[in-house]
Amino acid sequence: GRQVEVSPDKPPWTFPLGGGREWHDGKPVTSEDCVASLQRWGKRDAMGSKLMDFVKEFKVVDAKTFQMVLKEPYGLVLDTLGKPSSNVPFMMPKRIAETDAFKQIDSYIGSGPFIYVTAESKPGEKHVYIKNPKYKPRSEPASGLAGGKVAKVDRVEIVEMPDVQQQVNALIAGEIDVIEQVPHDLIPILKKDRGVQMVDWNPLGHVFIIRFNHLVKPFDNPKVRLAALHSMRQEDYLKATVGDAAYYKVCPAAFICGTPNASDKTNGLLITPDFEKSKALLKEAGYDGTPIVLMQSTTLPVLTNTAPVTKALLEQGGFKVDMQAMDWQTLVNRRTKKDPADKGGWNVFHTFSVSADALNPISNSYFVANGEKSSWFGWPNDPQMEKMRDDYAKETDPGKGKALAEAIQLRALETAQFGWLGQWYGPGAMRNNISGWLKAPVPVMWNVEKK
Repeated sequence: GRQVEVSPDKPPWTFPLGGGREWHDGKPVTSEDCVASLQRWGKRDAMGSKLMDFVKEFKVVDAKTFQMVLKEPYGLVLDTLGKPSSNVPFMMPKRIAETDAFKQIDSYIGSGPFIYVTAESKPGEKHVYIKNPKYKPRSEPASGLAGGKVAKVDRVEIVEMPDVQQQVNALIAGEIDVIEQVPHDLIPILKKDRGVQMVDWNPLGHVFIIRFNHLVKPFDNPKVRLAALHSMRQEDYLKATVGDAAYYKVCPAAFICGTPNASDKTNGLLITPDFEKSKALLKEAGYDGTPIVLMQSTTLPVLTNTAPVTKALLEQGGFKVDMQAMDWQTLVNRRTKKDPADKGGWNVFHTFSVSADALNPISNSYFVANGEKSSWFGWPNDPQMEKMRDDYAKETDPGKGKALAEAIQLRALETAQFGWLGQWYGPGAMRNNISGWLKAPVPVMWNVEKK
């Protein structure tokens, strides 16, 4: 679009659409399409949902202009609408956006530089995109997810290869052009190959997460959760999963080191364990030694070794641990269960977040604490945390916002809502005849050139 207009006090925010943009089916992009898309996204995304709490109404001014009217000033409007990673507020035609927000859409029509070819795509095998000949990029240099999005290749195929060694062999043989993320133990092989170059395309990287089930024993007791955090040591996880210190960082900041909301205050948690403190807290809590069920994912290489580290650390801290190995899809299904751990439920598991999703208390979904209403798996319920997040969302002064973010970080540690276990970076790799891979929180294929 063109310049977004906002009134200083209690805006309506005015969004003009520019460029005569068309959907991939040839129909014009309209304000009604954009409003319907934002409303659908706001029902599913943590940051979007918080924004919608402050939205009084959307107004369609005309076919190329719409307004968002707020109930009161909100400090994160542009941060929310411009968020770089899941879930992005993608625009789609109104008829598609009106699909139930909790059901999968069945038509993939956008307006960007590449068109998705449904007929040639097969989920689980490959996804095919072709250059959009009608797309008009902005007349400015490409810059991550912004700037001019120029498609420099006619066709992009995203190919599924579950076997990581097969990926590396295919890249070396020239059968594929790019690997999005190379497993850390295979990086040395590609570094030795003269036909391949490594690409650090995501400078923010990722962050490991430990998530407790707040609904069932024993982690329904905050002292037991706190005991677990007193047993954590970030570097143990990073060494076991990544190995090479060039690709990881011990980081106390929940909102990512080197970013505006970073704080090194952790109340002594996560960096250096205190096993005696953990044992004392378990005694205070009346923990009876029942083994906790720790779900271990075995099919995502970077996560496989996190659970064994947790088992070892928690056992040193006085816990008994039943580590149960399963593939990632089984874990994803099981983490939805709210039954006791010995009846098919769970107590604790690991995941990781794209760092770009973790930069503030609203985008970082692990901080949501409204119980079973919309908290992420584990379902923490802390009204004080929710009030603090609301205060942060309303704050328009960056300095005050940073102080609120630090207080929220400390509150999450005080209640042991969850734990963050270090940052890591996964470089990509591409053939030497490929250029133009942009630095961004997610891989993008505009600006990429093949010679």
